[in-house]
Amino acid sequence: MGKVFVDVLVQFTTEGGKVPLGIQWEDGRMSSIDRVIDVRKAATIKSGAKGLRYTCRVKGKQMYLFSEGDKWYVETTQ
Repeated sequence: MGKVFVDVLVQFTTEGGKVPLGIQWEDGRMSSIDRVIDVRKAATIKSGAKGLRYTCRVKGKQMYLFSEGDKWYVETTQ
């Protein structure tokens, strides 16, 4: 299990929060985030890193997007 680092289009709130709006994948494709369902502090189950886990809906499918410091990633099964 590993991490795939991605670029994320982020909106910053007046309270200092971050709201991810879109993900740019390794191949350059851009996916809009339809909705952020949940945000919580969490360790990634597969890689053990700690940060914020965003539960997002992208193209009708639920996925986890992780923020660790200034880096963003999704987990892979490879």
